[in-house]
Amino acid sequence: MIQSQNCILVVLFNIKTRNRWIDKSFTELLELFHQILSEGNTLPSSHYEVKKILCPMGMEYRKIHVCPNDCILYRKAFEELHKCPRCWVSRYKVKDNDGDDDDMKKGPPAKVLWYLPIISRLRHFFANVNDAKNLTWHANGRKCDGLLRHAADSPQWKKIDSLYLEFGRDPRNLRIGLATDGMNPYSNLSSKHSSWLVLLIIYNLPYWLCMKRKYMKLSMMISGPR
Repeated sequence: MIQSQNCILVVLFNIKTRNRWIDKSFTELLELFHQILSEGNTLPSSHYEVKKILCPMGMEYRKIHVCPNDCILYRKAFEELHKCPRCWVSRYKVKDNDGDDDDMKKGPPAKVLWYLPIISRLRHFFANVNDAKNLTWHANGRKCDGLLRHAADSPQWKKIDSLYLEFGRDPRNLRIGLATDGMNPYSNLSSKHSSWLVLLIIYNLPYWLCMKRKYMKLSMMISGPR
């Protein structure tokens, strides 16, 4: 019962996202469903409750602080630092009268990278029979006649196979392309706010699927004025 309810919530949330419903209208729809269904049903009645259920389902994200001048990510060896060791710019937003004193108070980060872990999301593809078959199409379903129809026909793909024999022998190993571009999320050209998206494209898929929206994965987003 819980599994079927989660599937319903995923479908409803996808509809909300595709049609750009605001949170308030989605909550009103859930409240209507809650009234229509039999008494004692466990369907969430608000957008907040749905997010609490869906967030642990492999859709987590991590926020990583970034140097305002893009020198470093504040992780691993740099995780505890308050200033960039290269340009000495503060990790946090500071007011003009705060100066650069070492005892300055922590504020909101000057720049943030949103990272969406990719491994768990790729595993979801292999859990689906059809997607798992498509991910090995380059080895099992591709027409090999010497013509360049797919990325697997390219000299670069074959060179990787020759350099890394064990990797090349397993058709389940994924070849991923990376693309990035900036966008204004508020559709306002006068706004100084911008976001840079980093997308992953799976080249194992057939050429008629690899550029479909379903298979393009958002892995990182850098939010900031530059």
